[in-house]
Amino acid sequence: MEIEVRKLNGKNEMLAHIDLLRELYPTLEESDYSRQLDEMLPHNYFQVGAFDADRCMGISGVWIGNKLWCGKYLEIDHIVIRNEARSEGIGKRLVDFLKKLAEEEQCISIGLDSFTFNHQSHKFFFREGFEIKGFHFVHVLNESKFKA
Repeated sequence: MEIEVRKLNGKNEMLAHIDLLRELYPTLEESDYSRQLDEMLPHNYFQVGAFDADRCMGISGVWIGNKLWCGKYLEIDHIVIRNEARSEGIGKRLVDFLKKLAEEEQCISIGLDSFTFNHQSHKFFFREGFEIKGFHFVHVLNESKFKA
């Protein structure tokens, strides 16, 4: 498998890989995904994909922003790897690409959220040099629309 990691080119290319996102978010509707992209793209959101030829094997949502406590940062919104391609180094390739991009963008840090029950991802992120620096608290206002 020859993997190429690159930024996706706009909303249409992002929509084209909804099948991969559905491995993590099985109820994701294309119309809802399209609407969410319309809201996110103007606010420094983009996606990075890992491709084997034309097939997207892994995808990550990314934000670049600035917060008082950490300055300029890159936030990994999600990483989804095709089930049949897990443990083949694709997640590492995506994270390495994002680390380099964060340096190029002069970010001070890279952050991400991981659900407390996702122990497999915790082991992966620890191996990649991430540390737990705090807790992400959530107050759900509409349980029926909450995705976790």
